[in-house]
Amino acid sequence: METTQTKIKCVLYARKSTEEDDQQIMSIEAQLFELREYASRERIEIVKIFTEAKSAKKPGRDQFAKMIAYIEASSEPLGILAWHPDRLARNSVDGGKIIYLIDINRIASLRFPQFWFEPTPQGKFMLQVAFGQSKYYSDNLIENINRGIRQKLRRGEWLTLAPFGYVNNYKTKNIEPDKVKSRIIKRAFEEYATGTYTLKSLADFLADHGVVQKKGTPLAKVSVVKMLTNRAYLGFIKHRGEWHNGNFEPILSPTLFEAVQKVLTSRKKPRKSKIALPFAFTGFAKCGECGCAITAQYATNRFGTRYTYYRCTKKNGKCAQPYTQEKILAAQLQTLLQTVSLPFSEIEKMDKQITAWEQESISEKGNVAQNIKSKLSETKEKMDKLVSIYLDGDIEREIYLQRKDTLLRQKAKLEESFKDFGQQRKNWIEPLRSFVLSLKEAADLEKTSNFVEWKKFFQKIGSNPEIKDKTVSIRWGDLWDFTASAVGGKGFGENTSAFFALQKTLHSVDSQKVTTGAQERTRTSTGLLPHAPEACAYTNSATWA
Repeated sequence: METTQTKIKCVLYARKSTEEDDQQIMSIEAQLFELREYASRERIEIVKIFTEAKSAKKPGRDQFAKMIAYIEASSEPLGILAWHPDRLARNSVDGGKIIYLIDINRIASLRFPQFWFEPTPQGKFMLQVAFGQSKYYSDNLIENINRGIRQKLRRGEWLTLAPFGYVNNYKTKNIEPDKVKSRIIKRAFEEYATGTYTLKSLADFLADHGVVQKKGTPLAKVSVVKMLTNRAYLGFIKHRGEWHNGNFEPILSPTLFEAVQKVLTSRKKPRKSKIALPFAFTGFAKCGECGCAITAQYATNRFGTRYTYYRCTKKNGKCAQPYTQEKILAAQLQTLLQTVSLPFSEIEKMDKQITAWEQESISEKGNVAQNIKSKLSETKEKMDKLVSIYLDGDIEREIYLQRKDTLLRQKAKLEESFKDFGQQRKNWIEPLRSFVLSLKEAADLEKTSNFVEWKKFFQKIGSNPEIKDKTVSIRWGDLWDFTASAVGGKGFGENTSAFFALQKTLHSVDSQKVTTGAQERTRTSTGLLPHAPEACAYTNSATWA
């Protein structure tokens, strides 16, 4: 029995309910002050103090384990002094450990300023009730929080602190795009989608616009990748590895986001570093005999004059193709360039006609809208069926999440298409516009000697360039074949217009299949003088589109 003359030896345990220092910062100090006063009034000797800032919902507290070990190693039974039983345990494992030590007389007593306990069967029963109430409070609190999270997800509300590019709106309890940062995000995605930026250069781009780490340095590559793959910018919410629809305004369009994902995917595998070489036409054509790549090298004669030669790499074995000087290739390409260079007056007429087509009304937009609505409805039905199958336990969670993610992205694309279906006519207008711009580019390049730009231009308008017997041949599409024909190019008569001839040609081409680089006919330069009537000749391809 306890007496007022003999002091009871106890260890003091104080705990606050969170690991974050900025919350309940005075909780432990307040407990220590109150418990020391209580110990003084009740003649309790505090032999050791244990303090901890960690949740008691799960086992594994370091200071609690040290306190139990200290009590078990003591030569005499000790008591525990705490503010309340829920400070000691909110889970059945730690609560059961304390009751077991009371049963074997390793814990002599438990003292709480607001809770009475004696080591009797009735006292241990009441202690179990107190621990059970503490666990019930924790479990109920967790369930209430999860219920609130589920409700916020159903309403499409953001759950946590707004990601970069958004700001929290505490009135609507949701997020909205930041006027400045959202524009930076969109600009970064647009730049990376072009394929000209690396992760490091994009981090520098963001740093130039004020997006840096806390220490002022550019973002790390992993941070840039995390930003480029964050689907919150599409209006999605991620919770426990699953994406949900949000009702906040997206920053990006699905088309732009998917374009960035393609660039990221293409760069996942290690690539060999490309060293820029001073040879203009390397990587342009293949050998017409064996199909190997064309390489280049320098040669210097006895007078010190240096020449550039292009030749077959001959990696497939023997090849009889000779060396070709760079100036010969350049002369042939210039000849081909001149055959597709139209007068500016004709190009302007084409540009005006395309503008007129763009301004026409879209008669079939109702059918397009209905088609997109049907696909949207089908996608929603598939998603509902997928959820039902998952709830019935017929598929695994991993497969469910993958398929749901695919359907969500498909749904976002369809919604974007529905929003922009009025622009469907541009599906064939834009290639024509690109063709006219290429005609302007050809007219400008004809007046220069920039071999690198020549190469880029022919790679854009043609395909499968080959060099055989010192002659360049390129496959062109219908529009470029027409331009280089006797009606187009330099072969106009006084009463013949490229514009009217092009109009007639376009009527014979399916507007939904217009292309500026289809592999249909091979254009070969004979290397003769420019403007000569026989400077260019056609060679029929083995197959026609």
